[in-house]
Amino acid sequence: LAGAFCIPLYVPYVLTGRWIFGRSLCKLWLVVDYLLCTSSVFNIVLISYDRFLSVTRAVAYRAQQGNTRQAVLKMVMVWVLAFLLYGPAIISWEYISGQSIIPMGECYAEFFYNWYFLMTASTLEFFTPFISVMFFNLSIYLNIQKRTKMRLDVFHEVHNQSFSEEMERSREAKLSLKCCKWEQESAETLDLSKSKARAAASTSSLDAKDLLATSSESPRKPKCCNKKSCKNSASTLSTEKQVKIVSQNTTQHFRLSRDKKVAKSLAIIVGIFGVCWAPYTLLMIIRAGCHGQCISEFWYETSFWLLWINSAVNPVLYPLCHSSFRRAFIKLLCPKKLKIQPHYALQN
Repeated sequence: LAGAFCIPLYVPYVLTGRWIFGRSLCKLWLVVDYLLCTSSVFNIVLISYDRFLSVTRAVAYRAQQGNTRQAVLKMVMVWVLAFLLYGPAIISWEYISGQSIIPMGECYAEFFYNWYFLMTASTLEFFTPFISVMFFNLSIYLNIQKRTKMRLDVFHEVHNQSFSEEMERSREAKLSLKCCKWEQESAETLDLSKSKARAAASTSSLDAKDLLATSSESPRKPKCCNKKSCKNSASTLSTEKQVKIVSQNTTQHFRLSRDKKVAKSLAIIVGIFGVCWAPYTLLMIIRAGCHGQCISEFWYETSFWLLWINSAVNPVLYPLCHSSFRRAFIKLLCPKKLKIQPHYALQN
C-alpha cells in the first residue's frame, strides 16, 4: 500500500517542492501514510508477542492456535489503534484549533511542530513498541539459552552414564575373554598330558590301568563360552553404544544449530526495526522543539524514507527468518505448490 499509494504521491512533492493534489487528498495521504507506518510497528510488536507466547507458554499457545477468531481480532485491533493514534488528529486538528497553519502548496500534519503531541505520539509509536519488542525477543533468547543448557546437562548426564555402563560391560567382556583363554590353555595341557602318557606306555612297564589313572588326574576342561562368541558379544555391545552416542550427538547438534538460528533472526529483526525508526523519531522530536530551524531538510527526508524501507523490508525479512512465515506466504500466494510439495513443511 505504501508503494502503491504513498510513494507515488510523495515523489512529485519532493521533486517540485510543491503539493499539487489539493487539501483533501493531502489529508487522505497523511492518514494513510501514518496509518501504514504505525500499523507496521504494531504488527512487529504483535508478531514478537505471538512468538514470545509460543516459546514461553507453549502448551497454552498450542491450545489456542486453532482459534481463528482471536487472531483476526488481534489484527483488527492493530489497525484500529494505529488509526486512532494519528488519524483523528490529522482530520480534526484545524477544526479544534480554529485555523490551519499549513500554507498553500504544502502538505504536512497540523501537529507537525507541536512538541508535546509528538512526544506523546512517539512514546506510543516507537519507544514503547521498541522496548516491548526488545523485552519479548530477549525473553525468547534467554528461554532458548535455558533450554539449551538443560539439554546439554541431560546429554552429558546420559553420556556419562552410558560411558560407565560401557566400562562395566568392557570389564565383563575382558573377564569372559580371560575365561576363554584359560579354557584353551587347559585343553592344550590336557592334550599334552595324554601324549606324554602314550609315549610312556611304549617305553615303560606301566600298566594300562595306571595310564588311564594318570590321564584322569589331568585338569578338567572348565565350562565357559568359546572365544569367538565372547568377542562377538563385546563387539555387538560396543557397536550399539557407539550408534546410540552418535545419534544423540547428531540430535543435540541439530537443536543447538536451530536455536542459534532463531536467536540470530530475532536480533536481526530488532536491529533493523531500531535502525529504521530511531532516526525519524528523534529528528521529529528535535525538529518540533526548534520549529524546524535546527534540522536540515535532507536529514529529515532521509529518515522519512527509512520508514518506508522498513515497511518494504518486513514482508521479506520475516519469511527469511522464520519457516512458519514462508509456509504462510506460500499458502497465500502459491496454494497449489504447497499441495504438490507437502514435504516442504516437514523439512522446515
